Amino acid sequence: MEETSNIQQKVPVSIQDELRTSYLDYAMSVIIGRAIPDVRDGLKPVHRRILYSMNEQKIGPTGAHKKCARVVGDVLGKYHPHGDLAVYDALVRMGQTFSLRYPLIDGQGNYGSVDGDSPAAMRYTESRLSRMAVELLADLDKDTVDFVPNYDDSELEPSVLPAKFPQLLVNGSGGIAVGMATNIPPHNLGEIIDATIAIIRNPDVTLEELLHLVPGPDFPTGGLIYGKSGIVQAYTTGRGSITMRGRSQVEKTMKGDREQLVFTEIPYQVNKARLVAKIAECMKEKRIEGISEVRDESDREGMRIVVELKKDIFPQVVLNQLYRLTDLQATFGVINLSIANGRPAVLSLKDTLSHFIEHRREVVTRRCRFELRQAESQRELVEGLGMATSDIDRIVATIRASSDPDDARENLQKLPLRGLGEFLRRAGRPEPECAEADTRGDYFLSERQAKAILEMRLSRLTGLEREKLAKEYGELSQTIERLRAILADMGLLMNVIVMELEEIKARFGDKRRTEIVPAEAEIQMEDLIQEEDMVVTISHAGYLKRTPTSTYRAQRRGGKGMVGMEAREEDWVSQLFVASTHSYVFFFSDKGKVFVKKVYEIPQAPRNAKGRAIVNFVGMEPGEKVAAITPVPSFDGETFVVTLTRRGQIKKTALNEYENYRDKGIIGVRIEEGDQLFTAALTDGKRELVIATRSGMSIRFPEDQVRPTGRATMGVKGIELDEGDVVVGLGVSGDGRDRVLAVCERGYGKQTPLEEFRLQSRGGKGVILIDASERNGPVVGVAMVSPSDEVLIVTDRGQMIRTKTSEIRETGRNAQGVRIMHVGQDERVVAVEAFAADAAEAEDGGSTPPSAGVDGTNGVADHAGGNGSSEVN
Repeated sequence: MEETSNIQQKVPVSIQDELRTSYLDYAMSVIIGRAIPDVRDGLKPVHRRILYSMNEQKIGPTGAHKKCARVVGDVLGKYHPHGDLAVYDALVRMGQTFSLRYPLIDGQGNYGSVDGDSPAAMRYTESRLSRMAVELLADLDKDTVDFVPNYDDSELEPSVLPAKFPQLLVNGSGGIAVGMATNIPPHNLGEIIDATIAIIRNPDVTLEELLHLVPGPDFPTGGLIYGKSGIVQAYTTGRGSITMRGRSQVEKTMKGDREQLVFTEIPYQVNKARLVAKIAECMKEKRIEGISEVRDESDREGMRIVVELKKDIFPQVVLNQLYRLTDLQATFGVINLSIANGRPAVLSLKDTLSHFIEHRREVVTRRCRFELRQAESQRELVEGLGMATSDIDRIVATIRASSDPDDARENLQKLPLRGLGEFLRRAGRPEPECAEADTRGDYFLSERQAKAILEMRLSRLTGLEREKLAKEYGELSQTIERLRAILADMGLLMNVIVMELEEIKARFGDKRRTEIVPAEAEIQMEDLIQEEDMVVTISHAGYLKRTPTSTYRAQRRGGKGMVGMEAREEDWVSQLFVASTHSYVFFFSDKGKVFVKKVYEIPQAPRNAKGRAIVNFVGMEPGEKVAAITPVPSFDGETFVVTLTRRGQIKKTALNEYENYRDKGIIGVRIEEGDQLFTAALTDGKRELVIATRSGMSIRFPEDQVRPTGRATMGVKGIELDEGDVVVGLGVSGDGRDRVLAVCERGYGKQTPLEEFRLQSRGGKGVILIDASERNGPVVGVAMVSPSDEVLIVTDRGQMIRTKTSEIRETGRNAQGVRIMHVGQDERVVAVEAFAADAAEAEDGGSTPPSAGVDGTNGVADHAGGNGSSEVN
């Protein structure tokens, strides 16, 4: 005989095809078998297996609590071959009153807290099914759902639970699968049941009618929902964003002269301990002004977070800041994704309830069929026993004449009985229902009836027992009639579903906890803060502050100026700009990221104060520094942000690309290694740009030579630099500003008409800007000015001078200029800022000038002198 080869044939497989197939199999396994709930019972497999296992172990609401370790072990061993921690976490969450609107587990022991405390180990905690969970498992033993083999084919488990109420919407769900996620909020049981009944009564019910019944989610932690637009969108499309807020009230403090905000409810899924810590952090860093103390006074009676306010503080202002800066206002992103008909689908409110109704229709139908079979089977036995009691003498004689039980059974089946009429009359049933009677009225027993008679006790022959059999027969007949009617009439079947839903509502329904309030025009911080121009300064060491421009009185050129910041030997003012309190401020970091703030958010301080660390204020990462700042009055699609690096790389990007900013910053510009961002300015795309260098060179070219690009680009070359030279200024022409103001380190400067700088192509070496002699020192910065403008000049010792540009001499490009500010021997100018001002008002005492920000296309060059760090190491 020829030996059979054991060598298996190798078939080449494409790695791409294999990975695609394997990953898709894995993805579907996660989606269907782990992360996404079933639309019918609202449960994921792990939750379904936990409830089924506890039901099998008879750990019900009327019994004693059992150790969670026992439940977890049974679930792992029989149904869920995954990690024990995953099973225990799922079990614990079903017992947390702050996670589920209607908990499915009645827990005993430490089940965690709203502060984020972890639950105790499973060997310490105990659990049992809640009464609500029993309603999910009801009728499981009546062939209502299909059972499937477990992971090793040793046990059977239900593929879905019968679920008497829409668990998916009532308790919600959340999960992340492969390529998709679900996030379904909890709802009020009574409202969801009312909506379900409404769809049963009228399948064409509209969303508007359902919204009257289900106004929105109902979170276990209460709180407020602001606005209905997100709810309507979520209920219509299955996706939406819902704004949640904590519930607050204003109380008088014990001292009586102050007020305090007291929060008794917080948004769903917000960690209370982290929330209190965040409020304390905002208070400490003075991001929220007006808070004197924050404390958590929560106890077993309820939640109570107290924010004590300083004297004469308007509570609504602090409340709005808390909503904006902390999780007292949070967003719930609804993704109503579930498994429907074996596939993941995003469903509307009506579709979700319709799937549940179809599930209940199938469950009730299968239950009625099961109960009908059981009733008919039982009635058959009762009927046989009734016949036996009516003709007992012949039955006994037949049994005694038989040789063995099998012979007795066969003889009984052949014995014609005539007591059917009498038995039916006792049962109140004049006509035979399922008896096998021939044309002569004889009744013959079936095999099951004959066996039942042989196993019958003699006590059943008493008169009382005969009456009980007759009564039972009558009740079974009525049950059979009712079940047959339900199965034959869809209307009656749906009435059964409605009746059961109403019963659940009557037993477990409660009042709504979350209040839904219409979206009002919120009190914006701008409405509570006076609009005025501010001088914003940033020091070399990274301290930031804002000071009213009126603080700096106008002086004649050549003066010594006044102290603008209390400077230390190791720190000095390096940047400044003027902007309205209502303007935005773009902070460009040296890594090319952009952080957006409002001017009024910058801490206000006296002109000689140090200010606040800008890194903490903006929220930059360790090691990240501010490279450039620029004010932005509003986001405009026709405005551009022009950025310039020390090596002369220039880039232009539409302003509206920065509109979707985040607290953690967004990409603003890509920086080449060894280079650093220097400044940023706003333009309308039709200006001329002037770039100045430290050695006194400059180049003028049309802005349209720099084509607009996206945020994450590097830009193009603006000027060719000599070795050792760097860019120190960017000027933007237009709006009557036709002079180039150049200022040097030793306090000298000059104005030069723009036309003296011939137009060139970008990327050239340019022409002389100013004679940067030993007397003048290197160039510090440039600005485009008009005769009516004013200029602020800052030294590294914190000295500032504000003067009119009309007092600065106008000379040619090669001139050295005049003394604008007197600086000491070891002092030097580090920054210059020009802004528009009314000349008459300035002479009368330096009143606040008009806005120096971008106003439409007017004044786009006002802050061109607001350079990035003018300090060159």
